[in-house]
Amino acid sequence: MTVWNLKRARAAAVAAATVALVFPLAGQAAADPAPAPERPAPSAAPAPPPAAPAARVTRTVWYDANRVALWIFSPAMKQEIQVQLLLARDWWYKLDAKFPQMYTLDGLRAQDDQNGWIINTDIARFYQDKNVNVVLPVGGESSFYTDWKQPDRGKNYQWETFLIHELPPILQDQWRSTDVRGVQGLSMGGSAAMMLAARNPGFFKYAASYSGILQLTSYGMPQAIQFALRDGGGYDSMKMFGPPSDPAWAEHDPYLLADQLRGTSLYVSSGNGMVGEHDKPSDIPLLATNYSGVGLEVLSRTTSQQFASKLNSLGIPAQAVYRPSGTHTWPYWEFEMKQAWPQAASALGLSGDRVACKVGDAFKKAKQLRSLGGCLTPEYAVPGGKAQDFRNGRLFTGPKGPKVVTGAIGGAYVPAFDRLGLPTSDEQTSRDGKVKFNTFERGKITWTPSRGARVEAKP
Repeated sequence: MTVWNLKRARAAAVAAATVALVFPLAGQAAADPAPAPERPAPSAAPAPPPAAPAARVTRTVWYDANRVALWIFSPAMKQEIQVQLLLARDWWYKLDAKFPQMYTLDGLRAQDDQNGWIINTDIARFYQDKNVNVVLPVGGESSFYTDWKQPDRGKNYQWETFLIHELPPILQDQWRSTDVRGVQGLSMGGSAAMMLAARNPGFFKYAASYSGILQLTSYGMPQAIQFALRDGGGYDSMKMFGPPSDPAWAEHDPYLLADQLRGTSLYVSSGNGMVGEHDKPSDIPLLATNYSGVGLEVLSRTTSQQFASKLNSLGIPAQAVYRPSGTHTWPYWEFEMKQAWPQAASALGLSGDRVACKVGDAFKKAKQLRSLGGCLTPEYAVPGGKAQDFRNGRLFTGPKGPKVVTGAIGGAYVPAFDRLGLPTSDEQTSRDGKVKFNTFERGKITWTPSRGARVEAKP
């Protein structure tokens, strides 16, 4: 066998093993799923005990003027959970307004410091001109955003309780969110989006799965989930739902819970595992070098099609989008998030919402306009002057004329506004190029790569 043929054989073996070992259902793509347990009688998601202490925000960090991180102590999980918010377009312009929410869930390898959507997509830029508060939970590796039966690897996962019971009062009471919510997610997060929406009927107006695994109990699926959790951090699915015979598996299976999604606007999408525009072709025709991503997308396509067929048999409308190529990877999920927005906007009551602004009178002669990328809001009042929001920063009036505050300095300025007053400079760079800073009426904010943004207020 030549070296090239040996390479082809090994690649094919890896891809085949991925599909065969992790995804025993993939061979049934064109057939009905294997018989699964009947869906159990509908049971509400567990409510927290009446006497349980409320979740509380312990720390707040502003990344910029429209992205903020909250650390929230969860009584259910007995630890702090980070949740980041991308604030609605009109957050600063309409201080008395409230906005709908879009929960956006991560994948199997969710990190504990940032949500994957922030790391791997342009989600912040995309939602910049939309009047929705985007809710980005951080963490939950291999959790499926469920309440686990037992702790594992030092983590007491109680994500459903946190997302459905503990987090909403904080978002509504402290962060000007309404009770109109959508949920979207990729892979594990897509499974969870449909699972949470079905287990909590009416809580979400919209649910979207991008390459989600939408059957959990058909033949071989618990074993596939166990393989995935082991591979995704060394977790044990027995501690999540118990053995495959445990009713908890059926109680969390989107396929078996499909009838509980009636009245929810639904979006389901997946590729088919073949090499697409965002994949690197291997030496084997139609096969990408992302071998595990090939198998995962095959499984997603199979279960998504079966889930959509189940919805159709129940007379529940859904938008199903099956791409003719593509593996299990971020560029496709970013594409689907954008494709799905018109449907999501309609479900959230935002179908007629558009940017409607022109440069305010206070800023018409500002020399910075060419670099600000277009306005997002009209001009509005702030203590002592005026402000206006643009794609690349916020423009303020001040004693030395209009000045721009943006980025991490703009984030640090949010809680320090009363202490610092209005800006007296645009962002500047020190002579050695290591420090960026803005000056203000009563101090300045400096930024360095190692320390971030620091407020230096005059006494």
